[in-house]
Amino acid sequence: MTTTINIEATILASIEKVWKCWTEPEHITKWNFASDDWCAPNAINDLRTGGAFLFRMEAKDGSFGFDFGGVYDEVIPHQKIAYTIGDGRKVSIDFSQQGNSCLVVETFEAESMNPVEMQREGWQSILNNFKKYVETSH
Repeated sequence: MTTTINIEATILASIEKVWKCWTEPEHITKWNFASDDWCAPNAINDLRTGGAFLFRMEAKDGSFGFDFGGVYDEVIPHQKIAYTIGDGRKVSIDFSQQGNSCLVVETFEAESMNPVEMQREGWQSILNNFKKYVETSH
């Protein structure tokens, strides 16, 4: 049985800004990592149903790194992105404007190699980094 994990963040920004920062490679490389000792040196993103993405994440000291990629199953601008990761797991992200803020809800299938709570914390850390980036960038 597949375990599904939900994370979310309320971001003080318009849905248009949130969407742009989430989807454009020049922004993705500035937030797509869980902690300050990591970086995202490269992002390729063909944002359309059937399009592929490939994001590089690595430790700043060069000790470890990996590629995170997949194929988009559904893209509804300013509303939803759904994709399948290279290992077959499903992910969906829903965006909704709520007054002056945008709620981002991310749902993903857990993998079996790491504890669920560790996966939740890792993905939430990346989402929190995204929130910080969007709210402090102009």
